[in-house]
Amino acid sequence: MTPIEVGITGLGALVLVICLHVPVGIAMAVVGAGGFLVLTGSWSGMFSLFGTETVSMLTNQEFSVVMTFLLMGGFAGIAGLSGDIYKLANVWIGHYRGGLAMATIAGCGGFGAISGSSIATTATMTRIAMPEMEKRNYLLSLCSGTLAAGGTLGSLIPPSIIMVIYAVQVEQFVIDMFLAAVMPGLLSIFLFFIAIRVYLMMNPSAAEISPRAEWAERLKVTRKSWGASAIIIVVMGGIYSGIFTVNEGAAVGLVMTLAFAYMRGALKGQAFWATIYESAGSIALLYLIMLGANIFTYFMTLSHMPQEIVEWVKSFDIPPMAIILMLVAMYVVLGAVFDALAGMVLTLPFVFPLVTGLGFDPIWWGIINVMVIEIGMITPPVGINVFVLKSLRPEIPLSTIYKGVLPFLIANIVALFLVLFFPEIALWLPNALR
Repeated sequence: MTPIEVGITGLGALVLVICLHVPVGIAMAVVGAGGFLVLTGSWSGMFSLFGTETVSMLTNQEFSVVMTFLLMGGFAGIAGLSGDIYKLANVWIGHYRGGLAMATIAGCGGFGAISGSSIATTATMTRIAMPEMEKRNYLLSLCSGTLAAGGTLGSLIPPSIIMVIYAVQVEQFVIDMFLAAVMPGLLSIFLFFIAIRVYLMMNPSAAEISPRAEWAERLKVTRKSWGASAIIIVVMGGIYSGIFTVNEGAAVGLVMTLAFAYMRGALKGQAFWATIYESAGSIALLYLIMLGANIFTYFMTLSHMPQEIVEWVKSFDIPPMAIILMLVAMYVVLGAVFDALAGMVLTLPFVFPLVTGLGFDPIWWGIINVMVIEIGMITPPVGINVFVLKSLRPEIPLSTIYKGVLPFLIANIVALFLVLFFPEIALWLPNALR
């Protein structure tokens, strides 16, 4: 068999193994190692591949920031900083029609800037915001749709764990990814606000108008939420200004959130160790996925399959943007039936060389990738954020959640197309600060 034939066979074997419900990380590692053995005939090389790639992953300083951000998000949650962000948004914009839902979106964006995780943002904000919206007689569909969609901002608002993984995999600067995500993140929040207002124009009885907070209450809540604001300003301001590296900024944020949790008495009992155990489990799963992805990528590179795909696509003389649109459609379908992060890591060996070979900016494509992942997180039949919310509120039917998600899904698609056709939305900030 030629190397290309081995690569195609390996890809088919990977799909088959995943369909047998083997975890994605293990499937990629086994198929990648098997393909390496077929191409080289070296048993010792195959076994050493596991050792070298594991050491490479565990000693990669850029990827170690993921663990720090996960811990920071965990301690921020138990310290109540997410509640502070939500209350701050609520006292300033909660009195508008749909203001509580908009405050929830703003709260999700703020907590996403601390946690870096979509799932953590959805789970945390559901516990905080859902009871408040129910008190104001918000329809369950609007409540659940706001929270499931708002949680996706944890992936887009920097710092984002998915962005770190993408940057490490394709050897781009993490800071450039964070800078490129600022405007698309703000754009998504703005479009979510519009989606809420349009929804309430069509369904005026879906939410009550909250009373306007007094200035004394606004100032009181603003002062109380200084901790969350300080963490965001110090961490992201320090990273963007060059005072901190990304690792140093994450470490500073972790110390700050740990200090706030301690001062607020949130580390009593098993809270500290529970946060450590939960973060350790998440990081172990991510490391397994990344290890498998690295081994599979090595096999794909050895087979020359990515280069052949690039040349094959170019031979059809299709406009580059048409190819990008086809890739976006592929990711939306993939995200609807497959874990979004695993789908990104799995396809990067083929898609990234194709996109850069067509002359597109890798940072811009990274933002597009994250935005498509956002869509996959709330798209049926999987939509991981929907199931996170469902697990916390099992009495809410899935049909109700998906009905509420629809306006935000449309807003996400509009944001995606704006960044697709106007790349400077993502690129002007990193270009300006280089």
